[in-house]
Amino acid sequence: MELEYVNEHIGNKIKDLRNRNGLTQQELADRTELTKGFISQLERGQVSPSIVTLLDLIECLGTTASEFFKETEEEHVVFSEEGFFEKVDEVGNSIQWIVPTAQKYKMEPLLVVVQPHQSLEEDKPHDGEEFGYLISGRLKLYLGEAVYSVKAGESFYYPAKRKHRIENPGSRPAKFIWVSTPPTF
Repeated sequence: MELEYVNEHIGNKIKDLRNRNGLTQQELADRTELTKGFISQLERGQVSPSIVTLLDLIECLGTTASEFFKETEEEHVVFSEEGFFEKVDEVGNSIQWIVPTAQKYKMEPLLVVVQPHQSLEEDKPHDGEEFGYLISGRLKLYLGEAVYSVKAGESFYYPAKRKHRIENPGSRPAKFIWVSTPPTF
């Protein structure tokens, strides 16, 4: 890394923390026994602070060195089909993980296709909840001893505390969005 980039990066972080704390450059200078001019130059990446000065600034801004230098992961919001993972069973049913790293989140959304007159493997009771929205086709939802019919355009939602299974009784593939919380796959 070039020194100019490092100075600019440190300066931007100092300025951001100063603004988050509602401090002026003069107020930060007073707290750290530095000059307003030095704080201004630091925030613009024009000077390099000594380690002692930088640690003092970090402390005065209410954080720690490890937090200050921690690089934040870029927030991933939109996922494309290239990143999806798909599992197809022996009869052609497919489960597509449409948020590739969903296991680290609180929900796990899937795009599922169940072939005609086929069913997915029965799920044992577990903690959490499940939601589905049927895009096309028909489904039968077996929840404990109860059986529910689901048509295209309808949704289902249930706590997963009973055994449950999804079946396609129709002659066309059934396609639906299925969201589990917490992730179980």
